[in-house]
Amino acid sequence: MELTFPAGRADSALPEVGIDAFVPKFDARERHSIEIHAPAAMVFEVACNFDIQSVPLVRGIFWLRSKLLGSLPMERTSTRLVQELSALGWGVLAFRPHRLMVMGAMTEPWEPNPTFRAIPAPDFASFSESEAVKIAWTIEAEPLGEASTRFTSETRAVATGETARRRFRRYWRFLGIGIVAIRWLVAPAIRREAERRYHATSGTNGTN
Repeated sequence: MELTFPAGRADSALPEVGIDAFVPKFDARERHSIEIHAPAAMVFEVACNFDIQSVPLVRGIFWLRSKLLGSLPMERTSTRLVQELSALGWGVLAFRPHRLMVMGAMTEPWEPNPTFRAIPAPDFASFSESEAVKIAWTIEAEPLGEASTRFTSETRAVATGETARRRFRRYWRFLGIGIVAIRWLVAPAIRREAERRYHATSGTNGTN
């Protein structure tokens, strides 16, 4: 699996800590877990490379957001989640092979076509420049057994100033339900793909 890391940082230099290290306090938080009948390494790989727009309702949510905010069409550089977000400007803050990834960026999410700026991992928690929002999110695959995994994704957002906080709260009240819905729609799709792949490689019958 190919991953894009922040400039000047190899994966071996990235910490293996969780999202608490980067956004201990937040203005918005969403966390979702689901159990998957597949090995953790396989679940992690599927999640990192998953095309979230392969889920029709997710495409519909993106379409609705663009209509409501007047967004311009964007050409996708990749259909793989981590590669696509890296190309948009997100940076990898923490990484544990086959188990954990934390990505983060600074942005103004209320803009029709927001831009994303990576912040180096050591500076992310203390970064407070500009009137923007720091967002971090996780891909976590916790092994529960040889072929059983708890997959978790958590997103946290915190504004870097009071003006940004007011704008973000209005934005979250307006569109936050769509962001939460995407997480709830993507997790079962990842489960289906990971279990399909595991059953195909192991020769077992599906249970879900």
